[in-house]
Amino acid sequence: MFKPVIIIPTYNEKENILAIIAAVLKYNPEVDILVVDDGSPDGTAGLVEFFMSSEKRVHLLLRKQKEGLGKAYTAGFKWCLEKGFTHLVEMDADFSHRAEDLVKILKAAEANDFVIGSRYVEGGSTVNWGILRKIISRGGGIYSRLILGYPVQDWTGGFNLWTAPVLRKIGLDEIRSNGYSFQIELKFRACREGFKYQEVPITFEDRRVGKSKMSLKIVLEAFYKVWLIKFSPKVGS
Repeated sequence: MFKPVIIIPTYNEKENILAIIAAVLKYNPEVDILVVDDGSPDGTAGLVEFFMSSEKRVHLLLRKQKEGLGKAYTAGFKWCLEKGFTHLVEMDADFSHRAEDLVKILKAAEANDFVIGSRYVEGGSTVNWGILRKIISRGGGIYSRLILGYPVQDWTGGFNLWTAPVLRKIGLDEIRSNGYSFQIELKFRACREGFKYQEVPITFEDRRVGKSKMSLKIVLEAFYKVWLIKFSPKVGS
């Protein structure tokens, strides 16, 4: 059974949300989309509801307030698992993740338990990034790889596919990261459980419109939380 869903967390993404939904469905007509909106004051959720009136493949999970990327995704994962979706994909709303790359990620899921959309394997790239951002991203990946001990090239990237058994096994309620380190913790927990994965090359482009939600605080949090992730107990232990 193959029942994929794309989870798109939003906070003030009215400039992007309808266009990214249309792009995803254009390239991947077999998928559903769940928008997880953290109470955007700009009307993002209202635009999604309007789209839903004529498109049954689009769903909305409306949360009361902004609580961070990790909690938004966790809520989305749980909603999708309850609805019986088999393949759950994380995707940004701001076009930094390309809908055409999603085709490759879904294809790779045929032979893997989880798939990482990777900027740092052969064929992957970043567009419109400054040198400082490149250093931080690359350095964070090397740092995580050395400490955590698994050969993942793109630890911090957020364009990832998870099969339902992986998310059920790693313990969503046990995840403590909520910011930049959330992606690192998901990948570490899945690797530690022995799940099979593949890194698929993607092109990551800086957001087209709107303001980036990346901050120095988020980056620094990830660097120290890698150690907490490394020594986190397994589910059930």
